Amino acid sequence: MSISIYTKENQADGNFNYGEILEKKPIGFPQDGGKLKPYSNLFYWAHAWTPGTKSTIGLHPHQGFEICSFVLKGNINHFDTKQNKWIPLKQGDVQIIRSGNGISHAEEIDDNSEIFQIWFDPDLSKSLKKEATYDDYSSKDFKLIDKGNRSFKVIVGEGSPMHMDSENVCINEHYLSEGNHSFDIGKDLIHSYFIIDGEILLDNKKLERGTFFTVSSKNEVVFESPEKTKVFEIISPLNPTYRTYSQLR
Repeated sequence: MSISIYTKENQADGNFNYGEILEKKPIGFPQDGGKLKPYSNLFYWAHAWTPGTKSTIGLHPHQGFEICSFVLKGNINHFDTKQNKWIPLKQGDVQIIRSGNGISHAEEIDDNSEIFQIWFDPDLSKSLKKEATYDDYSSKDFKLIDKGNRSFKVIVGEGSPMHMDSENVCINEHYLSEGNHSFDIGKDLIHSYFIIDGEILLDNKKLERGTFFTVSSKNEVVFESPEKTKVFEIISPLNPTYRTYSQLR
């Protein structure tokens, strides 16, 4: 089985406004110096939070990529040149910007709040020719599936209202009870995991909050959760059918 583990120490650091917003990046930009580079159709993954007062990331442009933000805690406010107004998002809400041929946006992260911002590559040779589009989703829009000792929210996948152009992507948020857990690993897919809260024991290693790991080339991954744990999962193709931006570079 192919398992790669990236602790917080292996992830790139970032900040805005002299530390008012802090970041750890499992997948950073090339200049960020993190251990993990873009793979599959995942180009960038940042975990951002405000340690104190709220702070704003000013208006800036995007093209081509699908920019997804997931509110993990607290609240954010979002502005873009498509909506041309500020829109509030709270814990559990999700936004997607299909940035197409160009859009600019700004984000205000409230005090003591945290988000994931993740960039997906939907085949830029096609997406750059499209108009930008934008959608917000409330936490209650996503169905919760109960599996006994764990449950999970389907953010992208069967039964979810969220549409993505990026190929063959599924996104789940898992809520694990204490005990052993087994996750199926899809053939020709890579499963990317981030421990949002709690910890797990995997291959005799304790993986704490903030740890990122990937699994591929196996039917399942088995681990123990010694306490209630929340894990974020993205499933994506090992080899997309198109050349991604990182491959072209």
